[in-house]
Amino acid sequence: MKAELKTALIVGIVIVTGIGMLSIVFSTLDEGAQPPTTTDTGTADGTTTTTNTENVGQVLNIDKSRFKTAPDIVGIAHYLNTTPEELAQEIEGKVVLYDIWTYSCINCIRTLPYITAWDDKYADQGLLIIGIHSPEFEFEKDPQNVQMAMEKHGITYPVVLDNDKETWKAFENRYWPRKYIADNEGYIRYDHIGEGAYKETEQVIQDLLKERALSMGIQAASAESLVDIEEFEHSLFRTPELYFGYYFAQNRNQLGNQEGFQPGRIVSYAPPTDLELHKFYVIGDWLNLDGSMKLVSETGTIKLLYIAKQVNIVTEDNADLEIILDEGPLQQEHAGTDIMPGTNILQTSGAGLYNIISSDASSLHTLEIRVTGQDFQMFTFTFG
Repeated sequence: MKAELKTALIVGIVIVTGIGMLSIVFSTLDEGAQPPTTTDTGTADGTTTTTNTENVGQVLNIDKSRFKTAPDIVGIAHYLNTTPEELAQEIEGKVVLYDIWTYSCINCIRTLPYITAWDDKYADQGLLIIGIHSPEFEFEKDPQNVQMAMEKHGITYPVVLDNDKETWKAFENRYWPRKYIADNEGYIRYDHIGEGAYKETEQVIQDLLKERALSMGIQAASAESLVDIEEFEHSLFRTPELYFGYYFAQNRNQLGNQEGFQPGRIVSYAPPTDLELHKFYVIGDWLNLDGSMKLVSETGTIKLLYIAKQVNIVTEDNADLEIILDEGPLQQEHAGTDIMPGTNILQTSGAGLYNIISSDASSLHTLEIRVTGQDFQMFTFTFG
């Protein structure tokens, strides 16, 4: 082939290739100019969130085949702030936040300011919050106890007492607290375990309310700022929850006394010679129950070596508790919110959770609780 012909052929190939590449570039630019679409994004922990959209048609055509529908609320012992008929009617067409909680769980309690704020803020826009109260201990099944806790924390939305955990099982749940959010068609679009992710959760609420408004052909609310509440900062390293009931303490080596757990028996526990970190010790005569220890003698003592900035206890029955920290009376800078002002005394007056220690920083401490009051029951220590 002559050199001139080869040159012409090469030039032609370059031109054709160049035109093809320019077509691809312009085609890509055209695609980038299209309106954004709605996408459902799964997060690392299996939760699902929905992004904003400007295309109504695409919002209404979301493929929801991969989402589960929220199960029916079943096996309910009591309805508070609602009735079965009212609740069934309210759920229809609403974005529903199902909050699985129990009132003596500190992790649940820390989420309540956010949930009640969302109820105030979004109820008129189509959000329905349902508290599914699934108890851990027997005293949490009492509707009067739950009602008092609701009043304490300002809960005005419906709460159902799932005393046999039938709804808990229907959701295939294993955790306190847990939040599921279903869209207005009943599909679960978000799932979060534990505390935290409050901004993410509220953003999902806003997005699903907008989606609901578009599907109903009504005016969506304008963009709103998120609820601003200071979040509790957990200690990075802290003592785990300690259970006093032999059933709950199964497979956990948490009782330091050499006498150990003795199910169903009254045990005279001797004072320990040393304290081991992350274990509790009792002194006096205590009845071993499946969910707690009950003080049988007139007085008793609980000792503990722990690491945390916050200490809470779950108790039942009236008693006076004298709190000794690091071998001295509890000082004001470490006093929890339930300690009587100006003292180191906690007076328990019902079944529930009490905050006894609240410090600015996490550190190692020796705690001693001197109990006066027969039939006092101790269920757990929890730490923050």
